[in-house]
Amino acid sequence: MRALYTLLWYLSLPLLFLRLWWRGRRAPAYRQRWRERLALGYRRGTLSGSVWVHAVSVGETLAAAPLIEGLLAAHPDTPLVVTTTTPTGSERVRALFGDRVTHVYCPWELPGAYRRFLNAFDPRLVVILETELWPNLCAAAKARGAKLLLMNGRLSEKSYRGYAKLPRLVRPMLARFDTLAVQTEAEADRFQALGASRPQLVVNGSVKFDLTLDDAVRDRAAALRAPWGERPVWIAASTHPGEDEIVLAAHRRLRAARPDALLILVPRHPERFDDVAGQVRRAGLGLARRSRQEAVDDGVAVYLADTMGELLMLFGAADLAFVGGSLVPVGGHNLLEPAAWGTPVLTGPALHNFTAIAALLDEAGALTVVSGEEELAAALAALYDDAGERRRRGEAAAGVVAANRGALQRGLNICASLWPSRSGL
Repeated sequence: MRALYTLLWYLSLPLLFLRLWWRGRRAPAYRQRWRERLALGYRRGTLSGSVWVHAVSVGETLAAAPLIEGLLAAHPDTPLVVTTTTPTGSERVRALFGDRVTHVYCPWELPGAYRRFLNAFDPRLVVILETELWPNLCAAAKARGAKLLLMNGRLSEKSYRGYAKLPRLVRPMLARFDTLAVQTEAEADRFQALGASRPQLVVNGSVKFDLTLDDAVRDRAAALRAPWGERPVWIAASTHPGEDEIVLAAHRRLRAARPDALLILVPRHPERFDDVAGQVRRAGLGLARRSRQEAVDDGVAVYLADTMGELLMLFGAADLAFVGGSLVPVGGHNLLEPAAWGTPVLTGPALHNFTAIAALLDEAGALTVVSGEEELAAALAALYDDAGERRRRGEAAAGVVAANRGALQRGLNICASLWPSRSGL
């Protein structure tokens, strides 16, 4: 089965390169560093005895950041390789860690590419974030004697059904993991149903609960908000195509009752920034763009946050937060960043990537689920009309985050148990 799977990957190579070229029309970085996708140009033995942490893009990188910082602090003499698959993820890794880690793109799912990658970086431990389950990656790393750890593992019911259709491919892949540290008991049950053994599984919670709001982030948020005074400010974060239109329509409805309301709009992907700016103008709403440091005066209705790496800070400048990827069938994005600020959280119904976290917030009365522009506008207006309810929901959201901390330290302990022996552990 894996041989057939690998053949399909090799046959797909022209399409993979075409996809890079196509995405590069709006995000030129996709057309750069393409050799890394095939692990070409690396010198054998570049590193020795490294630890490899693999994330995907910005969200996974930010979630993994406290873990990576903990590993750097605990094991300063062990080289750390961090891979992503997107340019935005690459930018975040470099901004957060600089030259303290080695960053390259993760190779495509090709045995030859993994052989060259492993020859260069020689990882003794491979830490895979969330759902980056790749049969050839796992087989190649295990064949080289590396230990395999899935950290912050999640497996939605939808993903489970997809994996269950390929048992001859999935079961051997899961068997190669030394530890599968998953977020909830439900996910442990799904992994076990796919073929993982119970001794492999650890219910660790989500490291996303362990995010910190340091003084620098708080100060930047306060400085951004200060000039806006008492204006109602809400944020629509990580929006996707099809959602921006709904958000802007809801904002126009809200401004009919509160003409001074300000929306911080944060599209998910940077290649869409200009398109979203055009949508704002066509909607007849005054626009200021953060990347151009444009002033937010009384005529501005939408503040387009067209920068990278500032989302956590931007949540701190808003009274209410809508998290995107949820009014379209994406599966939602991180609900915990606004919750950590004590900000009431709104979302659409498509939450299959964050089922457990959404359930915790909902049980605490901290989450509002809306299905379109009318419900979104009505929910925003209701919360602005009731300061007490807004405060209660914000406190409930912060309480959920505080009550579920601890996964980070447990994750570091798991990493320590699998750490390369020459590190002294």
